[in-house]
Amino acid sequence: MSLFKKIFSSSSSKSDAKKGALPEEPSSRYMPEMNLPIDERFMINFKQNGGKFLYCDQTTEVQEAFDNILLENDWYEKNVCCFDKSLQHKFDGFNLQFSPNTHGEFFFATCEYLIADSGAILISSNQIKEKKLTELPDNFVILASTSQIIKDISAGLKGIKQKNKNTIPTNITTIKNFETQKEKDFLSYGSSTKNLYLLLLEDL
Repeated sequence: MSLFKKIFSSSSSKSDAKKGALPEEPSSRYMPEMNLPIDERFMINFKQNGGKFLYCDQTTEVQEAFDNILLENDWYEKNVCCFDKSLQHKFDGFNLQFSPNTHGEFFFATCEYLIADSGAILISSNQIKEKKLTELPDNFVILASTSQIIKDISAGLKGIKQKNKNTIPTNITTIKNFETQKEKDFLSYGSSTKNLYLLLLEDL
């Protein structure tokens, strides 16, 4: 059983999970690194990066969580930047205007992997074509599954090569700054900060 199922197994915990509730994290991010399971490590690092995730145990809950995101941000009947035809088909019941126009209210996509060691989202031209992150909307909604959580970037690059043996995707990059108001230091200059929601579907 995955960490997420353990956390959200009780009925009370499940209601909090739909709101993106998380268990308490270590009191300091500078504590010595413990040998945590990769799903727990991702969850902690993703939250520390400022990301918001909604854990979904079933596909029906994904639709409900997506609806809650639209309601929270008043994104109904708005333009959405989305290059993925299958996503457009799955979420065509929300009266959204899907298009490749990068000036939409938010960018909607899947991802390649979720990186546990950094809490980052690994994406490629499969999701963003040849666009730079700075060309895409400031708001992201990413759909992923728990089976996509991996240890580090190296494992992600290896997985991408294995899945795309004929044509390896280009424009491979990560997003890990999820707080638009977060003060940047000199190490973050040049990086793209996104307000990111992660719809995380349990599939293990």
